[in-house]
Amino acid sequence: MPYSVILVDDPAPGVRRITMNRPDKRNALFHPLRGEILEALREADEDETVHVSIVRGAGKAFSAGYDLGGGNEGLEMPFFTAGGDGQWPRHVTEGWMSIWDLAKPVIAQVHGYCLAGGSELASGCDLIYVAEDAQIGYPAVRFGVPDMHFHPWTIGMRKAMEAMLTGDSMSGLEAVRLGWANSAFPVDELDDRVVEVASRIAKLPPDIVQINKRVVHRQMEVMGMRTGIRVGTELCALGTRQKSMRTFIDEMQKGLTDALTKRDAPFGDYRTADKQPSAPVAD
Repeated sequence: MPYSVILVDDPAPGVRRITMNRPDKRNALFHPLRGEILEALREADEDETVHVSIVRGAGKAFSAGYDLGGGNEGLEMPFFTAGGDGQWPRHVTEGWMSIWDLAKPVIAQVHGYCLAGGSELASGCDLIYVAEDAQIGYPAVRFGVPDMHFHPWTIGMRKAMEAMLTGDSMSGLEAVRLGWANSAFPVDELDDRVVEVASRIAKLPPDIVQINKRVVHRQMEVMGMRTGIRVGTELCALGTRQKSMRTFIDEMQKGLTDALTKRDAPFGDYRTADKQPSAPVAD
């Protein structure tokens, strides 16, 4: 099918690559982009010539998170999720966790910013390879509650607690050390190294690979990961009722960039850091 905000190519035999193509928005995840990512992954899952997929971002970042700049105005969600309190966190969590249910492995290739919703997308993938200097974080905890609580499962209780209480980011190298990512490479080597890994997987019999993918996921599900993430959406819904969240929403409606700058200024990071003076209006 024709796509408008992703690019699709096959960089090696058996390897499908999906590139989020909103570089001017740091690949902020608005409804059409989320829908096209999932549709392209399902299409690859049904294509017998494809054995493994890669998701990456064009431009300077993997994804700066969900689009908070009004990009969804007038657009429908890409798939149905029952309404009521918590519809949004249930919706995005259902989407990213649906990657687990695909038969074929999906690799997240992360560089630059990988924030909030971007980190949720990456966490839903089966493997994660990162640039050494990538910035992975959830700055949205500075005004609200995450949609998808993968942190304790992937980086452990203590670092998860630190991440939830500060919103600080971790580098690609630290993400590997903590277990969130598989390996880190210099950013100029990332494309080639990820295709190398994907090509190794593509050489294996796909019927066996899909069972072995489920082996790992079923163990995590038995330990409660999927249930924990689903239960966490109720806490996210509760977070939207808090005074701090409502205050931030009011400030955001007056000016999103100013609201986010005010949020991060005490920490001197993200959009307020000298090395990233024009960070995206997302997360």
